[in-house]
Amino acid sequence: MKEFQTKNNSELSKNGECPFMHGSSTKPETSPLKWWPKRLNLDILHQHDKKSNPYSNDFDYREVVKTLDFKNLENDMLELMTTPQDWWPADWGHYGGLMIRMAWHAAGTYRVADGRGGAGTGNLRFAPLNSWPDNGNLDKARRLLWPVKKKYGNKISWADLFILAGNIAYESMGFQTYGFSYGRADIWQPEIDIYWGPEEEIMAPSENRYSNLDDPSTLETPLGATHMGLIYVNPEGVNGKPDPLKTALQVRETFKRMAMNDEETAALTAGGHTVGKAHGNGDASKLGAEPEAAEIKDQGFGWINPTLKSKGTITSGLEGAWTTNPTKWDNGYFEMLFNHEWELKKSPAGAWQWEPINIKEEDKPVDAMNPNKRKNPIMTDADMAMKMDPIYKEICLKFKRDPDYFSKTFAKAWFKLTHRDMGPKVRYIGPDVPNEDLIWQDPIPSGSKNYNEDDVKDKISKSGLSISDRVVIAWDSAKTFRNSDLRGGANGARLSLSPQKEWKANEPGRLSNTISVLKTISSEFDISLSDTIVLAGNTAIEEASKSSGYEIKIPFNKGRGDATQEMTDVASFSNLEPKADAFRNWSDDNISSSPEEVMVDQAQLLGLSAPEMTVLIGGMRVLGTNHENNKDGVFTENEGVLTNDFFVNLTDMNNSWDIVGKNKYEIKDRNSQKLKWTASSVDLVFGSNSILRSYAELYAQDDNKEKFVNDFVKVWNKLMNADLF
Repeated sequence: MKEFQTKNNSELSKNGECPFMHGSSTKPETSPLKWWPKRLNLDILHQHDKKSNPYSNDFDYREVVKTLDFKNLENDMLELMTTPQDWWPADWGHYGGLMIRMAWHAAGTYRVADGRGGAGTGNLRFAPLNSWPDNGNLDKARRLLWPVKKKYGNKISWADLFILAGNIAYESMGFQTYGFSYGRADIWQPEIDIYWGPEEEIMAPSENRYSNLDDPSTLETPLGATHMGLIYVNPEGVNGKPDPLKTALQVRETFKRMAMNDEETAALTAGGHTVGKAHGNGDASKLGAEPEAAEIKDQGFGWINPTLKSKGTITSGLEGAWTTNPTKWDNGYFEMLFNHEWELKKSPAGAWQWEPINIKEEDKPVDAMNPNKRKNPIMTDADMAMKMDPIYKEICLKFKRDPDYFSKTFAKAWFKLTHRDMGPKVRYIGPDVPNEDLIWQDPIPSGSKNYNEDDVKDKISKSGLSISDRVVIAWDSAKTFRNSDLRGGANGARLSLSPQKEWKANEPGRLSNTISVLKTISSEFDISLSDTIVLAGNTAIEEASKSSGYEIKIPFNKGRGDATQEMTDVASFSNLEPKADAFRNWSDDNISSSPEEVMVDQAQLLGLSAPEMTVLIGGMRVLGTNHENNKDGVFTENEGVLTNDFFVNLTDMNNSWDIVGKNKYEIKDRNSQKLKWTASSVDLVFGSNSILRSYAELYAQDDNKEKFVNDFVKVWNKLMNADLF
């Protein structure tokens, strides 16, 4: 506290007035919890509150967008591509390269490890993305799109517009895209749940992110870039030092974390650099501040270049186009890369780039601003990796020999890049949705609705499965859902398939036995296993609630389907494996974060609020759902009955709490010191954290026993249906 007081005393005005004379804390560093940085950040559970959204509660973008005049919008955007504006010159009179880069960088933040990032929210408008070095001058692309956004208004989101602009740009250059879906709803403030890296400095040395920089796989999970401030890798090379073979390894790792294989990576690299150019024609030190740091008078414009008219733009610092015809889709990238030898040179902005040693004048691209002048093409270190890495080289030579195959591969990879975080295909909207089912879309067939659910429930209740068995399998089936990229969940019954059936978190032996019983029932009634699993959980909770004196019936939606092993991308689904499950009081011994931190992360991905997380924990404990039947946190004498006992006993001051080992606590009678229960830190954080305790006390009240049951059932039902769209 002394440091804080000293700092603030130094800020006092001469007449002793507080610098915050307006009376409120209006700066980000004045958070009430800043003095206790180890406290849980529960704010990530409550971001994007309706108060930040200017639309009315009944506004549903995904319904409104269906009324859009798709054709007219696309025609207007096509015209925009070749209509240069004086305030921001167009390279060769075409904004296509800029728009493609914007779409790519909006989508390219996706990482498969936690499903966060991607283009689905329009977050490119906000910090930190709007001010990353890698996104330099994309604020100009957004302003160029503003007349279109203004015209079509609520019927088109910024998020959709960013990706559509990339598609239209490619099509204006002669490329046939694979497809497009509308339906990305905008957010209205920065996302605070996404971890962008440990550094406090943008573009800090890569070593901050790696255990061993020579081993790209040691890049901290879930990060997908070599520096904070980049989408993937440094275009000059690892830490700005050119070495194509080292860069190849980094490219392979970062694209793998975006769920791309080697062929998709090579196609995206080549296809992205077939059109457009890099910008570094001038002194980068003369650029103005990024948007978030710019002056009010700049009105959100960043990187203002005082020498723009005479020198051209500065973005990456590299300068030049990759191909002879940078506004046409062709096979020129491979012709240029493989038909020339390359040497390292410095751009006018002082960045390392590769240029051809010998090249015919007619093979050089025309200068972007002067049609009477030709300039050397360039390659980044990542481009040279496509030539020098033996795996990428073989793929690229295949593309060179077969341009049609390259175009088709790129089209699908681009579609995957720009749609990966949209969830299943059933969510796609618009006239250009492809008919084909792709494995990365996690396809699930429709299930039967022609059955009597009460008959099925009765059969399940008489099956011999305990309340705990039934709640556990339903929970384990649903808990994989990620609100980030809308993957996972109960639909599909992938709990019965690899890799989920082998996950330690799911107790494979117990799971196999429960699945066997429920498969028999699902076969008897000719319904999906996934519907049967959810019904099993519902019956158990209804019985547990009845035992506590409350008759409830959980709403149920029929029609889930069962995926097959062939429909399941095992490698991709492996990223959904939990390393901890707070709701079953289990964590892997090897996790580096505290179990309670992982709990908040898990809750955020499930789309839970802090009160929902709290009531769910309390209910799961008394239902006896802990991993391998451990008794930590089971603060009740009536296990299997849906009561508020967890909260009653947690908040009882007749108890004392002692730590007895790693993440192990004992709860004793304060007077007799008789051992009553054991607990983990996940259990006790609901008593120690002031915010969580406020919820725990609410549910411990004598008059809230029924509220607890109703709230638990509500959040349970929410999770069982989270993946039904």
